[in-house]
Amino acid sequence: MNIKSLLLGSAAALAAVSGAQAADAIVAAEPEPMEYVRVCDAFGTGYFYIPGTETCLKIGGFIRVQGSFGRDEVTSRFNANEDGDPATRATSDWDVFSRAYISFDAKSDTEYGTLTGFFAAEFNADNDTDSGDSDFIDVDEAYIQLGGFKAGFFYSWWDKGLNGETDTLGNFTEFNSLAYLYDGGTFQAGISVDELEGTSTKDNGVGVAGIVSATLGGVSFDLLGGFDTELEEGAIRALLSADLGPGVFQLAGIWASDPNAYWAESEWTVAASYRFNATDKFAITPGAQYFGSLNDGNFGFGDDDAWRVGVTADYQVTEGLATRLSVQYQDEDNGDDEVFGFLRLQRDF
Repeated sequence: MNIKSLLLGSAAALAAVSGAQAADAIVAAEPEPMEYVRVCDAFGTGYFYIPGTETCLKIGGFIRVQGSFGRDEVTSRFNANEDGDPATRATSDWDVFSRAYISFDAKSDTEYGTLTGFFAAEFNADNDTDSGDSDFIDVDEAYIQLGGFKAGFFYSWWDKGLNGETDTLGNFTEFNSLAYLYDGGTFQAGISVDELEGTSTKDNGVGVAGIVSATLGGVSFDLLGGFDTELEEGAIRALLSADLGPGVFQLAGIWASDPNAYWAESEWTVAASYRFNATDKFAITPGAQYFGSLNDGNFGFGDDDAWRVGVTADYQVTEGLATRLSVQYQDEDNGDDEVFGFLRLQRDF
């Protein structure tokens, strides 16, 4: 090898090393891969994976605008409805309020079953400050559920009602509770222990409720009982639902030993409704209820009775937007008869 070849080879090697160092100096670091939100279909529609976890989250809610009408001295016993809307009107025969409702439902699979964390809140706006139902924020539900075990603040089985707005089938229907529900598909059975503080003049109450239900084809049946340990009184309720023709027929009855946290309106009552699905978007639901031996206001039942009939009309304007019109007529012994109801516009999401 002569000196010329040696010099050329050394120059080439030096150039290669210098080029590699220069290339290393200007190459940017690789960007971190972006994790897009993934759809979670394990628990139904609307869920997505929280990035970086195997927990699925669903966010939902609605915006509601509602105008109610009726005599201003209606008692809460006959004016509360299944949505927990303001029950007493104080100074006028009509009222308009708006509500925003938002819920967060987090689910994941575990070796013990589905783990759920649920929270929902209501934000209400009402100019009627005299009624006590003005602007306020309310925790609607907050609970943890693992398989069939449930703990927290949630609606009890007594909250379930008939289709439409005519019926009243529960007294207090939301508690801080511990509950377990066995779900065998066509057969279910459950028990709950409920804190009853604030449901009467006594503050140390504990309630126990139990339910058995069965479903066969288009027919379902619930048998529910509740016992108020502080007042030492209880109530039982049966509810039947059946697909019938172009709609759903429902029938319910309640009997109570005396007023208690679960049922206090009357010694007994029977209610029925039929939801007629006229079209895919329009349904009309007539209903009726009879109250025997009304609450006398002194922790007992008296001799007065009452009855109510009404109709509820639902129209789905478009996907996510619906209206509901409720008109009810009520007649109570030794009391004035009354017509009351509401018109609602609601956007669900």
